[in-house]
Amino acid sequence: MAAVEQKNPWLWGPLSGFGSSLGVLTLVLDQAHKWWMLEVYRIQDRGRVTVTPFLDLVFVKNTGISYGLFLQETRHGQWLLVGFSVLAVAAMAVWLARGVAGRLMAASLGLIMGGAISNAIDRLVQGGVADFFSLHAWGFYWYVFNIADAAIVAGVAGLLYDSFGPSRKDAAKAG
Repeated sequence: MAAVEQKNPWLWGPLSGFGSSLGVLTLVLDQAHKWWMLEVYRIQDRGRVTVTPFLDLVFVKNTGISYGLFLQETRHGQWLLVGFSVLAVAAMAVWLARGVAGRLMAASLGLIMGGAISNAIDRLVQGGVADFFSLHAWGFYWYVFNIADAAIVAGVAGLLYDSFGPSRKDAAKAG
């Protein structure tokens, strides 16, 4: 592996293994959960299942992106969204390899990449992303999401924290 790092540092960096491992873990957990919900629990046959006063399990196939934006009902539209996901994951993999600032950034990129790949698999296999978790309170319902979506949100939060956190402010003052 050291030879690859020497010749092509844009393909693999010091924290690429760590970030990629979290990405693979995210992908496997999300796909296993989706398989269980659809094939074993059969949520699509149960309708809305109340878990807590603020959480229900439901089945929603999202043919768009976050919050149902840019709905793509056709196979070509789903392939367009898959292509966008592949390009975004490739860009993040290069970012990860080119030297991220630390483990938080590497973990954040891994969570986003794993979630994006898992949702792209859904688009290819099911024609849309399978979502199950419905949070709600006081009559207000947030969007329905899955483990991959939660990982993507956590990854974005990690990147934001890393970008605006104390370590960045100290580095800016020193530079």
